[in-house]
Amino acid sequence: MESNPPVFVSRLAFCIALFFIGCSSSISQTIVTGMVKDAASGQPIASASVLFRGGKGTATDSMGNYRLSSSNLKFTQLQISYVGYTTQYINFEPGKETVINGSLEIDLRYINSVTVSTSKRAPYKNKGNPAVELINKVIEHRAENRATASDYLSYTQYEKLTLSMSNFSDKITASRLLNQYKFLFDNRDTTTVAGRILLPVYIQETISKKWWRKNPAAAKTVVEAEKQVDFGSYVDNKGINLYLNRLYMDVDIYENNIPLFTYQFLSPIASLSPTFYLFYIRDTITDANGEKFIKLYFTPRNTGDLLFRGNMLITLDGRYAVKSINLFISKNANLNFVREMNIDLNFQKNTDGRYYLISSKTGADAGINRSMRGGIYGERTVSFQRYDRETPIPDSVFAGAPSIRAPDAASRGSNYWQQNRHDTLKQTESAIYTNIDSLTRMRSYQRAMGLMVFLVDGYVSLGPVEWGPFAAFYSFNPVEGFKPRLGGRTTPQFSKRIYLEGYGAYGLKDEQLKYFLRTTYSLNNKSIYQYPLSFIRASYQYDTKIPGQELQFVSEDNFLLSFKRGLNDKWLYNRNLVTEYVHEFPRNVAITLGGKNWIQQPAGSIVYNKTLNGIPVQVKELTTTEFYGEVRWAPHEQFYQSKVYRIPIVNKYPIYTLRFIAGVKGVLNSEFTYQNLSGRVEKRVYLSRFGYSDVVLEGGYIFGKLPYPLITIHRANQTYSYMLESYNLMNFQEFVSDHYYSININHYFNGLLLNRVPLIKKLKLREVISLKMLYGGVRAENDPRLHPDLIQYPQMEGHPTTFTLEAKPYLEGSVGICNLLKLFRVDIVKRFSYLENPSVSPWGLRARFKFDF
Repeated sequence: MESNPPVFVSRLAFCIALFFIGCSSSISQTIVTGMVKDAASGQPIASASVLFRGGKGTATDSMGNYRLSSSNLKFTQLQISYVGYTTQYINFEPGKETVINGSLEIDLRYINSVTVSTSKRAPYKNKGNPAVELINKVIEHRAENRATASDYLSYTQYEKLTLSMSNFSDKITASRLLNQYKFLFDNRDTTTVAGRILLPVYIQETISKKWWRKNPAAAKTVVEAEKQVDFGSYVDNKGINLYLNRLYMDVDIYENNIPLFTYQFLSPIASLSPTFYLFYIRDTITDANGEKFIKLYFTPRNTGDLLFRGNMLITLDGRYAVKSINLFISKNANLNFVREMNIDLNFQKNTDGRYYLISSKTGADAGINRSMRGGIYGERTVSFQRYDRETPIPDSVFAGAPSIRAPDAASRGSNYWQQNRHDTLKQTESAIYTNIDSLTRMRSYQRAMGLMVFLVDGYVSLGPVEWGPFAAFYSFNPVEGFKPRLGGRTTPQFSKRIYLEGYGAYGLKDEQLKYFLRTTYSLNNKSIYQYPLSFIRASYQYDTKIPGQELQFVSEDNFLLSFKRGLNDKWLYNRNLVTEYVHEFPRNVAITLGGKNWIQQPAGSIVYNKTLNGIPVQVKELTTTEFYGEVRWAPHEQFYQSKVYRIPIVNKYPIYTLRFIAGVKGVLNSEFTYQNLSGRVEKRVYLSRFGYSDVVLEGGYIFGKLPYPLITIHRANQTYSYMLESYNLMNFQEFVSDHYYSININHYFNGLLLNRVPLIKKLKLREVISLKMLYGGVRAENDPRLHPDLIQYPQMEGHPTTFTLEAKPYLEGSVGICNLLKLFRVDIVKRFSYLENPSVSPWGLRARFKFDF
């Protein structure tokens, strides 16, 4: 990509001008920011009181930071106080922006009141405990204290999410090799987190208008403006946005569970919180308005659980509402890579007497391990304004999709952002946009990102053409022997309408050329790999396949999957001619319509034998032509888009899929007429402290008389990798059905048991169990044992190797450990039924790569 100096210079000049304009506009206002620390330990003090003496004040957040502003130029002294410390008074010059860091000394009058105890925790009881009685009052009043307790609610929301490199090595910044990136290293932030130097590299901002109605229940979000840095075509910028918002989700303290980092944390005011938390009353506080609050401290009973510790202020006006709350995650919590996390929520009393959330800040420091100096710090701040619970909302507001974007949301100018941001950006935040824009224009960055894409996705980009995937360049199997393969595809640089894709492969043993050619025409002039899809395509393929093997996110020719257990001698040579239309509608509804001509030839140990008029006949190939349609509905679906696959960001909403196939005899030499109806429902079920379950229900029914290769051959797995969608101890082509139903459950305990085992809990291992059940059968008209004119089940040494499921269901389960080395899952798998079948393994050890927080 060629650089564009005029554009860059104009943007940089505009940002510099904007910065000085912002500075000059703040002269008439006093702004004081800073941090409050313990003078002895240097640790930040959360919830310390900071106020203009004689005026309004605020409290420090969980990292000890604060910000005060006033247009009253009479204030000249700052007052900083906290229970147990001497109050500090600091003079300042009004009408300026000043940084004042407080350092509080311990008040000696409190030393004599300290009780020294042994290291053993004092006996704690819920019964008769004033702190527990208080939290129970908060729990009882949760429903009435929620903002949605009213019939109508509307407000505006501004959110900002930033990512920064944390405490990066000076050796890196001083390296001559990175001298050209000096403009990035100069943009350092030393005020956001105490004792850390941050290098901001990512920012996204959103301004939204939200409406809510109780009866009938309805919600609406209109994104009026959005803005984020753009890393170019090498990454899915929208996917990054979705994934980060999944990690840093909205925190509703009044919900039983708070979703963070793909997990659910039990709220300290959840119904079950007294069972899992310890509560202590710390103080009674009176604010500048004379309102009284109780300061309540909470901490997990087991520090390894996914729970919080922190402080909350509870009102004493009979509502028992939360005025503010600071949440921390224990350093012993069973989380990967997250070294620290803090959440600050602040509520403000409205004219109706209720406390409404006015600000939320979530900050997290992540690194490979705790001893590592550098890492990544992410922060999401959200502010809420213009609450209105009195004005009825007309039905027209809720018409259409529940969440929409204004047509010009992504093109709002700087004037709009200046006027509508709830707070101004810091200089280091403003510079992110221009710095990343400059970075993406550098040739060295483009080469580095190209290398990263190759390592992650397996494709080498050469402008309008990409070669890959790398993992499929070389594989082997008993039928083809060693099989080199070379493939590629075009990119939007070639054409935004027409996409070409293909590969060629050659089996050194069978000495046959395999190939695949596909052309796709985009109907919406967008990439065929990005939402929303809308295209038509046609393809032709000649290649081998194992009947009943289904893979997710990997190629059939992946080298690592060439290694298989048991007999791997059941193969097919397939010729597929496919035409297809795919369209995605709003609300995540997608349809697929298509046609397929399929010619299959048996290979390896598979032989198609049948009897006609008492004479044995060997069938060389089967030909079918079928037309199909599929409807998929995935409400609120989110995903990260890689070069080839969509990687789902799983949430609590179900996904429904319905598919119908009709085979038509006589079309392109098709030999059969049949209909195939199948359905699937998948959902993640969260069980709070007990983890979550991924549940998949499937079923299907085939109408018509067919040979067994054309009915359902159930998904088997003979690799050493644990496959979520397959039966891991079932042999290839072991079971067939023309009607079936199945249930697949994977339950993750998230360390519920192992977190309580001494020493082992330090490893942060997590338990997982699974159960897979399949039940089906073959009707009499499709049973080759009753109809010799149908292709017979394959045999080995006179015994059949393919079976049906009428007698009993196929059942297998596993017990496993996740988070080994933070990256792997290992399962011991047990097969419970049909153990009498040949070449069956009742036990197996399987492993799977699993990245998670």
